Amino acid sequence: MKRGFYTIMTAQFFSSLADNALFVAAIELLRSRHAPEWQSAALVPLFALFYVALAPFVGAFADARPKGQVMFISNAIKVAGCLLMLTGVHPLAAYTLVGLGAAAYSPAKYGILTELLPPSQLVKANGWIEGLTIASIILGVLLGGQLVGPYLSAQLMAIQLPGLSLGIDHPAEAAIAVLVGVYALAAMFNLRIPLTGVTPRPMPRNPLALLPDFWRCNSRLWRDHLGQISLSTTTLFWGVSGNLRYIVLAWAGAALGYSTTQASSLVGVVALGTAVGAVVASLRMRLDQATRVMPLGIAMGLLVIGMNFIDNVWVAAPFLVLLGGLGGFLVVPMNALLQHRGHNLMGSGRSIAVQNFNEQTCILGLGALYSLSTGLGLSAFAAITIFGLIVAGVMGLIMRWHQHNQRHHGVELERLLEIARRDDLHG
Repeated sequence: MKRGFYTIMTAQFFSSLADNALFVAAIELLRSRHAPEWQSAALVPLFALFYVALAPFVGAFADARPKGQVMFISNAIKVAGCLLMLTGVHPLAAYTLVGLGAAAYSPAKYGILTELLPPSQLVKANGWIEGLTIASIILGVLLGGQLVGPYLSAQLMAIQLPGLSLGIDHPAEAAIAVLVGVYALAAMFNLRIPLTGVTPRPMPRNPLALLPDFWRCNSRLWRDHLGQISLSTTTLFWGVSGNLRYIVLAWAGAALGYSTTQASSLVGVVALGTAVGAVVASLRMRLDQATRVMPLGIAMGLLVIGMNFIDNVWVAAPFLVLLGGLGGFLVVPMNALLQHRGHNLMGSGRSIAVQNFNEQTCILGLGALYSLSTGLGLSAFAAITIFGLIVAGVMGLIMRWHQHNQRHHGVELERLLEIARRDDLHG
């Protein structure tokens, strides 16, 4: 890998670490204010809101500037969201602003991979970035859980700065103050990301002109007989993964009687399995073999339902590792294939924005469904069952779609796979 790749990975690690720790801190902040349970569940879809609403603009913005600069600006927005939480703004509103920063960050984070690396290294690069991102999820959730726990929070709240009153009087607020520093550290690494040599594509003077361009890019990827399968699969995976963090927290409370700090460790267990699956996929899979992993999506949906039958942590831990491992092995090759097709069809930043729009719409929809079900009084166990059935059913439909393409568009699929096998045809 080129040297700049590791700088990107380091910046991504710290930014994602803070994102996931902040999720736990935001839940604890809402609970400390006795907010209804649906508000905690709503954190997931609200974080996804700007991914959907600003998708036509953030991809073009990422293509118009050096991507390291875009990532720096995005982390600055996340810092602003954290500071708003500390000034008394409702946590849901402030957390939505952090989602804005994440929405702007993602096209640059993934788009720079296709600018820096050839197709033969994309699966490996995605294994790195997903493995490291998932490691940051593990550590981030654990960090968030410990920061709001009784020991570390007492230490943090005991810190006094001479002549300065921070107005921090709750463990969640102390945790958020620490995470501002983690985002700042990520921003420092963003400034050291090298230029890739790709010529920026200037944004039009009228931003509304980006709307038809985004629609064309979205339609182009959905019409591509290989892009549509990888896009639908990753959309479903991230819809599940984005909501699974909260589902595991809710399930651990209902089935095991765990507190937020204790339940956060089980979210880390899922992420550990995903990291292992991602690393194995990066070593075993090639870009042209990506579609072979689709049956794992059905298995994921069935395993989610299986959570309802577990009430012992010694069974839960290996079960959640397996659930995460299937997801990691599924998403890495499919994500790499989607990036490859998107880069060839429309450019890296725009293709990642299209990907984010679809994936975050799925997160938004599934998250809203879960929040609605809990708001209507449905138990966590019933909501999890519905969630798992939807995942397994939709993945089955995607597999049938791909089989239809193989029967009716076999020649075109073979041509696209040949492009995926050769570095000289990339872009």
